[in-house]
Amino acid sequence: MEELQRILPRAPGIGEVFQLLRVEPRTRAQLVAITGQARSTIAARLDTLSELGLIGQIGERSAAMGRPAASFFFLPDAGAVLAIDIGASHVRVGLTDLSVHILAERHLALSVDLGPEAVLGRVVEVCRELLVEAGIDPARLRGVGIGVPGPVTHSTGRPSSPPIMPGWDGFDIVGRLRSAFDVPVYVDNDANMMAIGEHAHAWKDVADLLYVKFATGVGLGIILDGQIRRGAQGSSGDIGHVRVPGGPPNLCHCGGTGCLEAVIGVPALLEQLERAGRTATSGADIVALVRSGDKTAIQVMRDAGRTAGDVLAGVVSLLNPSVIAVGGILAQAHEQLIAGIRESVYAKSLPLATQNLLITASLAGPRAGIIGASTLVCDQILSPAAIEALVDGSEAREGES
Repeated sequence: MEELQRILPRAPGIGEVFQLLRVEPRTRAQLVAITGQARSTIAARLDTLSELGLIGQIGERSAAMGRPAASFFFLPDAGAVLAIDIGASHVRVGLTDLSVHILAERHLALSVDLGPEAVLGRVVEVCRELLVEAGIDPARLRGVGIGVPGPVTHSTGRPSSPPIMPGWDGFDIVGRLRSAFDVPVYVDNDANMMAIGEHAHAWKDVADLLYVKFATGVGLGIILDGQIRRGAQGSSGDIGHVRVPGGPPNLCHCGGTGCLEAVIGVPALLEQLERAGRTATSGADIVALVRSGDKTAIQVMRDAGRTAGDVLAGVVSLLNPSVIAVGGILAQAHEQLIAGIRESVYAKSLPLATQNLLITASLAGPRAGIIGASTLVCDQILSPAAIEALVDGSEAREGES
């Protein structure tokens, strides 16, 4: 009941009633009991949601009365969402329903430094291919979510001086994708999208979670009190550009020296392996060397984990998360990476902060970004306010006709 009171802090409108059905199917009687509203009011709201194609109903036999009692439920196929995860050297595109079930997806080898027009042009092509592949009418598309590997001004959705995204600074990603699909578009940093995806996929009951991405860059997504935290301008969690205490003065893409990303990002680890006589040209190659038992690669990965842990230790003491999920290409060698992180974090964070701290590989895996992008879109377009606006717009159109 306390959970329902948090969902319904005031007399619920149709938007709040809909949220109850997103969680689980309910009967009219259950909705009346939860909301305290008249049965006629609930019936009218259910009729409206049914007319909008957002809910369906199924009869259940009542043991007490011996006659069917309708149970109402959310229809996730009432629309579809395109979810896009852009990395430094790859793009993953997914098409989901409104419950974030993946209907189709594609993984592309595509470098972000080709620039926004080339990358987004190819992404739009693939999105359209996925709609055809899944048999989804473009008219049923409800929104697009996209994560990019750099800082994003949250209010505009435009990249802001992204170090590894040449040509993207200030680019109107929202406008480009809206012109292609004519639906709401939501843009965020890729680590934030992954944090949202990891939380939604595996840790819904955990209020405080950190998601750390280890790849060409190093990023951090912060979930506190169950919500993504972006900071004043949207740059919170940019852990890749925190200077490593006592670390080497490696030059970073951002123009600084000794940043975590410059010390343990994929390019830096490739340099270390090259100096040791190992052949590797990508993050996947590093992972393959570690998995093959190469002692030098294992040591490099373990040291990278320790270095990351040195920086994360302060974050843990400051934010006191319950879970740290480790993702990105390097997390595919998570045994060594996470062992190093644990070693430093448990040694250097406050004991109370690490008492019940779980540091683990991402359970959402490579799909964390598209799960997060779709989750973000669905939470926006199906929010109480959005449902109220949808109903108002529908009633206004009926009035004009």
